[in-house]
Amino acid sequence: MSEKVKQIARRIKELRKISGLSAEAAAKDLHLAPETYRKYETGNTDIPVSVLYEAARKFNVELTALLTGDEPHLHTYCLVKGGTGPSADRRKEYKYRDLAYNFAQKKAETFLVTATPKPASAKIHFYSHPGQEFNYVLSGTLKVILDGHEIVLDEGDSLFFNSGLEHAMVALKNKPARFLAVII
Repeated sequence: MSEKVKQIARRIKELRKISGLSAEAAAKDLHLAPETYRKYETGNTDIPVSVLYEAARKFNVELTALLTGDEPHLHTYCLVKGGTGPSADRRKEYKYRDLAYNFAQKKAETFLVTATPKPASAKIHFYSHPGQEFNYVLSGTLKVILDGHEIVLDEGDSLFFNSGLEHAMVALKNKPARFLAVII
């Protein structure tokens, strides 16, 4: 696994210890099997953004602090120029760019996400996390599988949903799909 993933795993483990929780208790709070949580904490297994988001909420830290090790410090505004902002790539089928990483005490997480196409035979990974999510397609075609329903979004289409439901995004037409994701 990459050094970046190992650093994030160390931060999560340290926060768990500071909170006085066992790995089993943290796993239960994050709705994970204990063995899955332990794998994440070792840094040898990639950690989904949905798990990072829940861990940040659980340990009362900004998601940016988990991803970068730095606390956000802006309170008035946060400008992120095109092509900048830290990458939060957690899965090879999705590339995330954090669009408000340096704004403190955010009420929402905002990402520019690129879903890469994959073979029809490839396994689709589903995620869920507390709150709500808004997706707006900037380019390409995106299939969202939400609680068993398949919804196809083209450029300019948007979808707002309960992110506690299992969901996955798949790029269609053998081209990447770029979308804005806002997690509330």
